[in-house]
Amino acid sequence: MAERRNWTREEILVAMALYHQIPFGKIGRNNQEIISLAKVLGRTPSALAMKMCNLASFDQTLRDRNVNGLSNGSKLDKEIWQEFAGRTEEIAIRSAEIVAELKEKNIEEESYNNGFAVNEDIYDDLPYVIGGESIVQRKERIGHRFFHNAVLSSYENSCCITGVKVPELLRASHIKPWAVSTPEEKTNPANGLCLNALHDAAFDKGLITVRTDFSICVSAKLKKYERMEDSMRKLLIESEGTKIILPHRFQPDKEFLEYHNDVIFQHG
Repeated sequence: MAERRNWTREEILVAMALYHQIPFGKIGRNNQEIISLAKVLGRTPSALAMKMCNLASFDQTLRDRNVNGLSNGSKLDKEIWQEFAGRTEEIAIRSAEIVAELKEKNIEEESYNNGFAVNEDIYDDLPYVIGGESIVQRKERIGHRFFHNAVLSSYENSCCITGVKVPELLRASHIKPWAVSTPEEKTNPANGLCLNALHDAAFDKGLITVRTDFSICVSAKLKKYERMEDSMRKLLIESEGTKIILPHRFQPDKEFLEYHNDVIFQHG
């Protein structure tokens, strides 16, 4: 029987990063992202899925929905969860570094054991893959990818206004724009909404906003636009006053919504 290997601090952090990027209902041994990451960690997909469910037991957003993870999480699981809770930029960057180091180690070991060069793209389906760009560019790309995955996962890959679920049409929209956000705000899923491409553009330009009660407000400028097709009017104008579909975790932070209401939204 193979000796049981305890989970390291680094492995748990990587599992926590992936946990934030997959809807809770899709955590399982057949999930392709879990399969890919488990291969890098040298773990079985079942073991990684179980560890993610252990971490879920500390997630207050699930408890608020009367959803529970596995209750047999370790002391180290709890310590890592508490240490990194809310530190999304650090979770994204550090986990990417860990995976990159493991990838390099695995490639070297496979190359040595098999006597031939291993294709370095073998793990390119991971959400953390690091390229050869500058440190600043790399951090921004990793942070943006983490934000994108975490936001879409939180909304279960569905537009929070229309319910559209077509992946190619979905965007992870920053509430407080990327350009004016702090590094931590840039990666914070609570600074995001899952919108379809049309509403993403309207939100980005301040033609619509979401109030702090999560209702939609349409700009007077958009309402006055005369050359709008009926179908477009129905999609944009008639959403006024309706409430967005809230995510199962990372509910939009009201401070970010207030910023969009006050600074980005076109009131006139």
